[in-house]
Amino acid sequence: MIKIFCKATALALLATHLAWAGESGSAIKADSLRAEPYQDAKVTAQIAKGERANILKTSGGWSQVKTAQGTGWVRMLSIRRDAARNSASSGSSLAALAAGRSGTGKIVATTGIRGLNEEQLKAAQYSESEIKLAESYGSSKAEAQRFAQGGKLLTQRIDYLPATGGAQ
Repeated sequence: MIKIFCKATALALLATHLAWAGESGSAIKADSLRAEPYQDAKVTAQIAKGERANILKTSGGWSQVKTAQGTGWVRMLSIRRDAARNSASSGSSLAALAAGRSGTGKIVATTGIRGLNEEQLKAAQYSESEIKLAESYGSSKAEAQRFAQGGKLLTQRIDYLPATGGAQ
């Protein structure tokens, strides 16, 4: 019984993944098309809000799309699939499941982002320039306080949870 359930679940997940490929959609917001599915990959073109795109495949939280400007990778949450819009009312098909929609008018948005795969871990190399780039995104306490004041954010003190078990 468990084997049948596992096979059915695997089949449903495969069908969900395949539902993305070969579909059309449109951009929810303006975004950059990138050469690879990474935030720091080279920008090859731009996609405008509402622009049509063919979804070729997905990888992690990215979709490879083909637009009038060319082919590139864009964040998955920047593209609305046409099947998601057409099937949102029924909520009973695999396309609705893939879109993260269910029920009558209840929308659930989720994105699954996988970590690094074994191949990427084996190919990883130390890069001092990337470390410096990551460190450049930090801000000082004074900068953070100015930002908070500009956004009219309030300070909240949150105490640590009491230790349980052997951890002290």
